[in-house]
Amino acid sequence: VGRLPIDGSNEPLVPMSLAPPPIKVFPAYARMGIPGAVDECYVREGVYRRLLAVARSLPEGLSLLVLDGWRPWRVQQYLFETLQATIQANHPEFDDQQLLVRTREFVAQPSTDPSSPSPHLTGGAVDVTLCDADGLPLDMGTLFDEAVPASHADALEGDPGRDDARRQARDNRRLLYHAMHAEGFTNLPSEWWHFDFGDQLWGHYSGQASVPYGPTEPDTIENRWRRQLG
Repeated sequence: VGRLPIDGSNEPLVPMSLAPPPIKVFPAYARMGIPGAVDECYVREGVYRRLLAVARSLPEGLSLLVLDGWRPWRVQQYLFETLQATIQANHPEFDDQQLLVRTREFVAQPSTDPSSPSPHLTGGAVDVTLCDADGLPLDMGTLFDEAVPASHADALEGDPGRDDARRQARDNRRLLYHAMHAEGFTNLPSEWWHFDFGDQLWGHYSGQASVPYGPTEPDTIENRWRRQLG
């Protein structure tokens, strides 16, 4: 994945809070008090427009709930280290390689390398779910960021038998997946909530020769002054 060339793009990050209904925004990490998390969900402009199209394609009464987009490196590092420490505490028999593989199943290794950035540092990765007309998330079988095998996108695809709750959660995942896929997003197989457009993960799963989105960050007043006065 990290060897895919990045062409580079000046496409700006935009806040998802600008979006009209039927999109809802809940910056999950800021609300959880994760150190360094921003109280906004930023994505590239192209991602923003595609998410709007996804939301407008959903059945009446449903909304797209955006939980995370662009992520500061500090937050990526915190998530990786916290999950790694938790896994190590529960599986002291794991060697370093096993620990790394299990951690990377749910959190990308932090990287600010311009040629191989963590997906959420590009503004092309987004974490989403579905919610009802009252803003309550639909049952997807697991919670957002639940680091268990049941969070794999296809984990509920077996015969649910008479388990109506499992069948409904499976159908909710299918609805989200197909709505996102129709607008060009790819899904990370280990996380039903994680989708990409324009970054290296997207390039890998969609068979691209190169990708547009490398690392970026939201515009700040300091950056504007530097451009204006430099």
